[in-house]
Amino acid sequence: MTTNAATKKATATKRVPMSSLRKTSLTAGIFYLITFVSIPTFGLYSSVKEANYIVGSGPDTQVLIGGLLEIIVALAGIGTAVTLYPVVKRQNQGVALGFVTMRTLEAATIFAGVVSLLSVTTVRQAGAGPDALVAGQVLTAQYHWMFTLGQALLPGINAVLLGSLMYKSRLVPRILPILGLIGAPIIFASVLAKYFGLYDELSVWSALGALLIAVWEFSLGVYLTVKGFKQCRITDEMTAESNSTAHNDVTV
Repeated sequence: MTTNAATKKATATKRVPMSSLRKTSLTAGIFYLITFVSIPTFGLYSSVKEANYIVGSGPDTQVLIGGLLEIIVALAGIGTAVTLYPVVKRQNQGVALGFVTMRTLEAATIFAGVVSLLSVTTVRQAGAGPDALVAGQVLTAQYHWMFTLGQALLPGINAVLLGSLMYKSRLVPRILPILGLIGAPIIFASVLAKYFGLYDELSVWSALGALLIAVWEFSLGVYLTVKGFKQCRITDEMTAESNSTAHNDVTV
């Protein structure tokens, strides 16, 4: 009796293997949540963006930390697209490939921006002095435009691409991609306003312009991490294919 009871208990508590679809959604969700670690860079970069930073004094550690956080975000952003691609391509392969491409381009602009600010820090540490002020301001301006055309603009394009895929496929509740699809034109308008100098990046209007896109990406990350994909045509197809492959392997 004791042995049978122990056997039954072990069977009852045995973990059910995680499906490949659940692994995919969990990985994508975690990658999306990781992309929010760069939020502190708005404060960490405050000093390096000052006009006289190169001839100033003080530690450069916060700039280095900010750069590291942005590098993590860039890699995580690519991770979201690559992880989701095998699933969302079943809805529309061309749009899914476009999403991967835009995520990769966004990561490239992030890297370029980080290089600009790290270059300013390097010049400062080398003791270039007042003669390097113009160079530092040029590199800072380059970061500004990389951010505006990269981290500000491209998330709106990504929201249109992935949002349309998620909305049509019903892989997640439709309210989530709707947030992204509504937020996209708002952030486009905000970027256009900043492009023509109506307001700068560190303003209330800029934050409001990016709010819906941020909510869309964060809620998508939470949902994929906690819930996974909803049952729909795509998940049914992938589950059936997985079961068929497993059955054929057992038969062989």
